[in-house]
Amino acid sequence: MIVIAEIGWNHMGDMNLAKQMIVEAANNGATHAKFQSWSVSKLKPGSWDTDGRREIYEKAELTLQDHLYLKRICDENGIEFMSSVFSLRDVELYKNVTTKCVKIPSFESRNYPLIKKCMEVFDKVFISVGTTTWEEVKRLSKVADINKTCVMHCVSTYPLDPRNANIGKLKELNRLFKWTGYSDHMQGVESAKVALEFKIHAIEKHFTVDTTLPGRDNKFAILPNQLKDLSDYIKLRDEMMIDRGLDLQEVEMDSRINYSGRFDG
Repeated sequence: MIVIAEIGWNHMGDMNLAKQMIVEAANNGATHAKFQSWSVSKLKPGSWDTDGRREIYEKAELTLQDHLYLKRICDENGIEFMSSVFSLRDVELYKNVTTKCVKIPSFESRNYPLIKKCMEVFDKVFISVGTTTWEEVKRLSKVADINKTCVMHCVSTYPLDPRNANIGKLKELNRLFKWTGYSDHMQGVESAKVALEFKIHAIEKHFTVDTTLPGRDNKFAILPNQLKDLSDYIKLRDEMMIDRGLDLQEVEMDSRINYSGRFDG
């Protein structure tokens, strides 16, 4: 099971904090530490110009050197580095760091030039499909390379109310795609545990080391102990789901031989 710790911009440009987040993610069961790659110089005018988000984008923008540093920290801690890209320009920067895996966020799930380029460059492409109509999802199944695409069910609101999780949609996604996952915006990890019952291959959770840090995402992200709870649950579930057949097991033989018929009459 792929467990993605979505660090995103929670580091706010502080590379020491980003390093701490990577280390905690690795130590508590994440397989991937994910960031976000963008260029503020290419940001179009919008509501973010007046609500404080542009300042966040500026602080959290990662240079090529930042990417390479974070990739090295991930390598040293045995966790896969990954980032989200939002444009073709981002791909040109990010491919200098790694070509193993990339994330396309929900808001770009209809950006077909970006999807095509990522399919050409990267070995594995994760695509969230929040904010996407079902017809667009079906088109994606024809545009994307099924053998390298993991489509992530996502409801793009923060934080997500359980009544809007629509988790059963994963059954339909499983009919269209070889690999599916759940990019979970609910608080805590219980929702991610529920999603495991739908034969998914990846879980993504926003991750932080301190929910009082600046920025919206830090406030509803999970903490290291919650990530450990989720990863421990996945390991336990995987063990319990090992197929041992229909007959009695070898571990039962002592009980069968020595306890059957213990009492006369």
